[in-house]
Amino acid sequence: MNIQGQAALVTGGGSGLGEATARELARLGAKVAVLDINLANAQQVAADIGGVAIQCDITDGASLQAAIEQAAAAHGPARILAHIAGIGAAKRVIGKDGNAAPLEDFARIINVNLIGTYNAARLFAAACAKLDPLEDGERGVMVFTASVAAFDGQVGQQAYSASKGGVVGMTLPMARDLAQHGIRVCTIAPGLFSTPLMRTLPEPVQASLAASIPFPPRLGKPEEFAALAAHIVTNTHLNGEVIRLDGALRMAPR
Repeated sequence: MNIQGQAALVTGGGSGLGEATARELARLGAKVAVLDINLANAQQVAADIGGVAIQCDITDGASLQAAIEQAAAAHGPARILAHIAGIGAAKRVIGKDGNAAPLEDFARIINVNLIGTYNAARLFAAACAKLDPLEDGERGVMVFTASVAAFDGQVGQQAYSASKGGVVGMTLPMARDLAQHGIRVCTIAPGLFSTPLMRTLPEPVQASLAASIPFPPRLGKPEEFAALAAHIVTNTHLNGEVIRLDGALRMAPR
């Protein structure tokens, strides 16, 4: 798909990997709707790239449907979905007090990262399937965000790893499901990236994490994630695939 002139939705577009992806798609000529639960962040990014900012909760069907409709009113129906919104947390199954971890903590991560991804996918796909096909019969493309934790999660990452593993497991069957509609589905599984969340850690901790990456021995740049997301959009033969973007990193247990 040629990105120039296409309408794109970027969830979690107000910061981090989402912000970088929104900026890259806009640089390549897309009309970008920046969707984020933090409206102020979304507005700042949208103002910079000439896009539209929309507040939405990816776990709420009505909120997300309204956001998709608002974006379509501004830019026309979207053919590109970069779904990057998500949360992270770590908690051991048995706490230091000997008690089991609260079930609601696990459910919250699954609800945002896995169910939120499916919610965005189903609503985007339903609208996209109604559009006229482009070259190769393509109507749209979705790029999901998993994590290397889907494959080698660390101690305490049960909920996060399960949620991202679910996104990985959903990728191929969804691509097969939506093939009849000309909608592609791919997932990026990033490793350790220099995001606002990462930069809250002390510098020595960041340096130690960066040194654990075989090559290049540094944290990933959000722009590198964005470049891969854009390539997936433009390369029509990429479908049903999960791509690790991690500098050959394999996470240790701790």
